[in-house]
This record gives sequence, structure tokens and C-alpha cells, in this order.
Amino acid sequence: MTSILQARALTKAFHGNVAVDAVDFDLHAGEVHALLGENGAGKSTFSKLLAGVYPPEGGEILYLGKPLHADGPAEMLRRGIAMVYQETSLVPSMTVAQNLFLGHEKAFNRLRGITIAAQQFLQSLNFTVDPTALVSSLGAAKRQMVEIARAVRLNAKVIIFDEPTATLTPEERRHFFSLINRLRSRGVAIIFITHALEEALQMSDRITVMRDGKRVLTENASDLTQGRIVQAMVGRELETEFSPRSETRPAGKRVLSVEDVSMGTLVRNTSFSVFAGQVTGLFGLVGSGRTETAKIIAGVFKRDFLRGGAIAYEGRPVRYATPGPAVADGIVYVTEDRKLEGFFENMSIAENLYAGLLAAGLNRFPFVSIAEMKSLAEVWTDKLAIRSIGGEARVVELSGGNQQKVVIGKALIQKPRLIIFDEPTRGVDVGAVAEIHALIQRLADEGLAVVVISSYLPEILALSDRILVARQGRVVEEFSPMDASSEDIMYAAVH
Repeated sequence: MTSILQARALTKAFHGNVAVDAVDFDLHAGEVHALLGENGAGKSTFSKLLAGVYPPEGGEILYLGKPLHADGPAEMLRRGIAMVYQETSLVPSMTVAQNLFLGHEKAFNRLRGITIAAQQFLQSLNFTVDPTALVSSLGAAKRQMVEIARAVRLNAKVIIFDEPTATLTPEERRHFFSLINRLRSRGVAIIFITHALEEALQMSDRITVMRDGKRVLTENASDLTQGRIVQAMVGRELETEFSPRSETRPAGKRVLSVEDVSMGTLVRNTSFSVFAGQVTGLFGLVGSGRTETAKIIAGVFKRDFLRGGAIAYEGRPVRYATPGPAVADGIVYVTEDRKLEGFFENMSIAENLYAGLLAAGLNRFPFVSIAEMKSLAEVWTDKLAIRSIGGEARVVELSGGNQQKVVIGKALIQKPRLIIFDEPTRGVDVGAVAEIHALIQRLADEGLAVVVISSYLPEILALSDRILVARQGRVVEEFSPMDASSEDIMYAAVH
């Protein structure tokens, strides 16, 4: 097959630490090539080298057989190489339609014309996104759809997808995979970065595995198994399947009671309870009101003033207007969108962790203490096994899984009594997933009330002592993980 894109001994370092170490790679026209590895393995950095985000410090890139020296991602895009980032790069203050055509506008534009063209294009991809909506009003899944649509609309010859399905529902994934097959049939070459090994084996022609910045394996997908891929990723055998629950924890005291809570059309008269010493799983499809309900509890959103229902926390009624009082009371929400809401990307790990301490008012001194900040960072970096490229590394320079660990650490520093995890393992590798799951179980064992919101049913079944199912803005069903099947839960979520 013809190689459309090649990397020869491609190398990149940050602060003297090598992130990509002399990697050779080639991509064929019409091929789907999966790029796998643990968080921090160098996948995203390598793909950003190919997309022109970072300049390489060694090696070369060949495009259509010729050396490629592109100055920035705009130049790469002009040549036909597009990248869909794990954390979306859309302009929040602009509409979906404006983002789709951004940078490729005509000399004279009519907003109505752009909106109609965007609507037709989104419908052709089976993406149900309102082209007139501001990007800032969209959830993570909808923003990911717009990012994917923008790359496809540019008719690129090479498209790099970085965790494109992490926020999509099963139905949306099916449409996305159909789109991938249409692009492949047109000769578009695709690099597909994912932590879902079953997706990589299902969709890819070839698979490349990276570890510690190096390429350790490239083979046909048909010749590989999940076990062999995981062994290449982590250097050892690792259990990749979620173990079913053999028993559930008994409910402790009722920590949270939600009764008939409503917020516009997004949350509608929903009621449920959360108990200490248990993991309460909340499952539902995108648009079911799971995240909005969690944000109402944590004071991020306000429920309706009239007929908005009631929330009782530790036996007393609460109505938080902002997250600050909720944090002070011991309620912490770990967001599903870490880049937008989870951390300060240009601050260091230590500064982000210390910000969590300051927000909860738990700092020892009435001023910012550098010594306390560094001590805190050392403890939590070790406790959560946060891997960075240097002691003063900015969080934006970390891999997705290590960014997620920083967000979780910032939350745990605040000493919560009720903690809500929203998609805690989104964009996280198999090794880090096991670590985060063990942490969640340990928190419940220590007596905390834990809520886990997830779109991945095996995760819900493996973690939860009780499973709540949300549909159309309200909790409609409760299951025990000991008795429920995936089919029962999915049926409740859809019907």
C-alpha cells in the first residue's frame, strides 16, 4: 500500500525530558491506524508533531514521499492533515455553525446561509447538534461532535482522532464508526487514538503501541488480542475486564436526599438518595440530565426558584448558589470536562492542588505558602502516581490521564464527605482506570458517600452498590448490580 504519511526517528523533549523518542511510523492511504499506549506514553505528543502543533527536535516527517516542514497546524491543515483533539479547540462564544466554517469563510457571509449549510452537513453525519447553539452551552459529547464534523468538512487527506468516542453514547459511536468507514472508502487515512481496546481491534487495519515515548509494536489488528496489546502497553500482563461485584456494601446514614428537583427542561422532578459508605452509580445517555443534576447538588447550577424541589444534605435543607458553600460543607464535584472546568492549564501541578486547598479554606497559613504548596504536591503526586515531565510542569503539558489525576487530587484535598465523579475514567488508559477504580472503592470503604456518573455500563456494574438510571431529566429506575443485567439497565435508560 502507498504510504501517505511517514515519520522517521521523530523526537520531542520538554524541559529536558524526552516525550517522543526516535519513533518510526507510516500511514497508508485509506487505512485506519490505531495508536495505543498508557497515559504519558507519548501518543498525543506524537500526533501533535504530525499535526504541526509542536516542532520536532529530531527526525523528519514525509508527506506523499516528500519532506514536510510546516509552520503550525494551520499550514498542516492547508496541506490536508487535520487533527481532532481530545480536549476540543472550539471557540465557546461562537455558534456551532460559525465554528464549523471558522478560518474558511467567504469574502461575504450571511449568518443564515452558514447556519443552513451547517445544519445540512451535520444531518449528513447523523449528528444531532443545533447549528445555532453557542458552543459554550453544549455538553462535552456535543462539542466532540462539532470537532469531528469540522475536521471532516475540510476534506483532509489525513485525519488524526484523539479519543473521539470518549464522550459519545453507543448510538453516537455507531454513527461515528459508520463515518470512519465512509472516510476510509474515500481513501482518507486515519490515525485513531483510543483507550478502548475493543474499538481499536474492531475498527483498525493496523495497530501501533507506544510505551515511554518509544514505539514498541506495529502489527495488523487481525493478528493481535487485547491481552497482547495490554502487555505491550504496560510491559506486563494486566486484567482488562471489569470484575463483576460479588457483594455490595450496606447503606450507611442517608447523606443526600433529592426530592422533585427541577431545572427548566433539563432536570424534571427527579428524586433519589445517596448513602454513606456506598458507591451510587448514575447511568444515563447524553441528555438524560445526569450531569445537570450533579451540578445542581454541587452549587454549579441553580434549580428552579419556584417548584424547584428540595435537597437535604446531612439532614438539613440546602440551596447552594455557588460551589464555594457546597465545598465548605463537604460536597465536591469532579467534572467530566477537565480542560474546561477541572484545572488551570497554565499553572503547575502544585499550584492546581494548592488551589483546591485554598478553595476549601484548609490552608494552614493566612497567606500563600510555597513550602506548604510543595509539600502538598509531593504527597499527592506520590499518592496518585501522577507522572509529569518535570517538577514544575504545567498541567496542560501532562497526558490526559495524569491531568485527570490532578483534578481528582484537587478534589480529595478538600476532604469531602460526598464526592461526585462525572465520567472519572474518560480518556484514561487501562492501567490508570484500575488505579482510579481502586481509589473510588477505597473512598466508599472509608465511609464517604460516592456518586459515579458514567456512560460505560461495565464500569457502572463493577463499581456500584446501587445503580440509578436517568432518562429525560429524571431518575426513573434503581437496580442492584447483583441482580441487574446490562440489557435491563440500557432498556430503562432508553424506554
